[in-house]
Amino acid sequence: MDKNKQGKEIKMSNLLEILRLSMVCKRSQREIASLCKVSQSTVQKYIKKAQAVQASYQELESFSESEVEEHLGIKVAKTPQKNRGECFVDFKNIHLELKKKGVTLQLLWEEYKEENPEGIGYSQFCNLYRDFKKSLNFSMRQNHIAGEKLFIDYAGQTVPIHLRGGEIKKAQIFVATLGASNYTYCEATWSQKSPDFIASHVRTFQFLGGVPQVLIPDNLKSAVSTPCIYEAEANSTYGEMARHYGISIFPARSRRPKDKSKVETAVLIVERWILARLRNERFGSLLELNQSISKLLLVMNQKEFKKIKGSREVLFRQLDFPALSPLPVTKYEFSDWKKVKVNIDYHVEIEKHYYSVHYSLVGKYLMARYTENTVELFEGKKRVASHLRSFYESRHTTLEEHMPKSHQEQVKWNPSRLLDWATKIGDSTHSVIHHLLHSRKFHEQAYRSCLGLLRLSKVYNSKRLDTSCSIAIEHGQFSYRYVRTILEKGQDLIFSNNKFQENSKSIEHENIRGNQYYQ
Repeated sequence: MDKNKQGKEIKMSNLLEILRLSMVCKRSQREIASLCKVSQSTVQKYIKKAQAVQASYQELESFSESEVEEHLGIKVAKTPQKNRGECFVDFKNIHLELKKKGVTLQLLWEEYKEENPEGIGYSQFCNLYRDFKKSLNFSMRQNHIAGEKLFIDYAGQTVPIHLRGGEIKKAQIFVATLGASNYTYCEATWSQKSPDFIASHVRTFQFLGGVPQVLIPDNLKSAVSTPCIYEAEANSTYGEMARHYGISIFPARSRRPKDKSKVETAVLIVERWILARLRNERFGSLLELNQSISKLLLVMNQKEFKKIKGSREVLFRQLDFPALSPLPVTKYEFSDWKKVKVNIDYHVEIEKHYYSVHYSLVGKYLMARYTENTVELFEGKKRVASHLRSFYESRHTTLEEHMPKSHQEQVKWNPSRLLDWATKIGDSTHSVIHHLLHSRKFHEQAYRSCLGLLRLSKVYNSKRLDTSCSIAIEHGQFSYRYVRTILEKGQDLIFSNNKFQENSKSIEHENIRGNQYYQ
C-alpha cells in the first residue's frame, strides 16, 4: 500500500488533481504539492507512475476508481464504509450530553470505546464532533450547562391593548430562555419597571417549576443600578429577589450583544411565532393578551428542531429541569427600598405615612424596605423596626417602646418649647399648635406638623403667620398645609386689608373729617 510521508493514503480526488495540474496545467511539482496539501515527494511519485504506463489525464479521468488503481498499480484511500466505527457515533446525542455538568468529550469517547472497542480514536472522535458542530447554526453551537443560565430581556415590539373609553395602552413583552434547552417563557406586562419586572421573574420560576443558578438580564434600570462593561451592579430590589431564590446575577455587559445572544434569538422567535400571529387580533385587557400568548407559547416550545433531534420542551425535560434547584416554600413578595432620615419625632416618612423607630436614632439615615403588607427599617444590616403597612396619608404608626421615658430629658424638642415659640408669634398661632399637640394620641406625632408651621414665620413673618392661623381657626382647619396655602395665595393680606377698611368705617369722632369733607 503506497502512502505519503505523513502516513496517510492519498484520496482519489487528490490523485486526479495532481495529474491534472501536471499534465494539463503544466504546474511545477512544488506548486502542485502546495495546492493539494501533500508532500513534493508524493507528487513526484504519482507523476512517475502515470509516465511509466504512458497514461494521459483524459484517459485516466474516464476510468472508474478500481480501473485507475489497477492501471497505475497503486492503492487509493476509499470513502469510509457504513460499518466503520465512526458511523456508530450518535453526535446529536453527544452534543446534548455535553450540556450536562461535568461531561467532557474525553469521558464520552471512553464510554464509546467501551461499547465499540474497534471504533475510532480520540483525535478522530473530536474532529468528527467539530465537523458536526459546524453543521449547526450559531446559537445551537454555544455550550451551556444544563440548569445553569436563564437569559432575560424584553421584546422591542409592543402590543396595543384597547381599553374602555377608547384609551390604547402598549403592553411590554417579557422574554426568558434557558441556555441548554432554549426552553422559553414570555408574557405581557404594562411596563418594564421593577414591580412588573420582578413579578415576571416569579411567574417564570413557577412556569419552569424550579430555579436556575444564574440570571443574565439586559442592562435595563429594573435590573441594574450601575451599568458597566466590566462590573454591572444589580439594584437592591432585584438582588433581594435573587437572594430569596438563591440565584446569582451576572448582567450582560453594555454594548456586548454576544453576552445575551440566547435571549436575543428567543426574542426574535417570539416576535415571529407569537406576536406576528397576534398582529390582527384586538385585545381589551392584559389578561386576554396573555391567554393568547400562553397558547402559542405551548406550540412554540413543542415545535421540533431542524438541526437536532427533539424540541425545546423535550430538551427541557431531559436537560434543564432535572438540574434546576427546587422552588422555595414561599413566593418572593415584591419590596421597594428607600433611604430615609429619622425626624425629631423619631418617625420616618414612607408613602406619606409615618412609622416610628427608637428615639435614639433621631437624625440618622436608615434604609426602609416596604412591601404591600410590611415596613422594615434597617441601620446597616440590622433591622431596627418593623410595622404593618398602612396606606392612610398623614397618619402615624407608633410603638410605645420607641418613645423615651422622659421626652423632656431625652429629646431636644418638647410640647412646652413648641408652645413657647408659638406664643412669641401670636395667640392664634399658639391656639393652632395647642390643638395639633392634643389632637394626636402621642404629642410626638404632631412635632413634624408643628415645626413645619412655626418655621413658616421665617419664610414670611410672624404677623402674617398669626393672621393666617386666625383665618384657619375661623374655618376650623388646624393643619400645616391649610395655613401654608393661605400664606402662599396671600389670603392673609386680603383679610388684613378688608378688616382695616371695616375698622376705618366704624370709627366716628368730631375731630375726624371723613371722606365728604374733601369732595
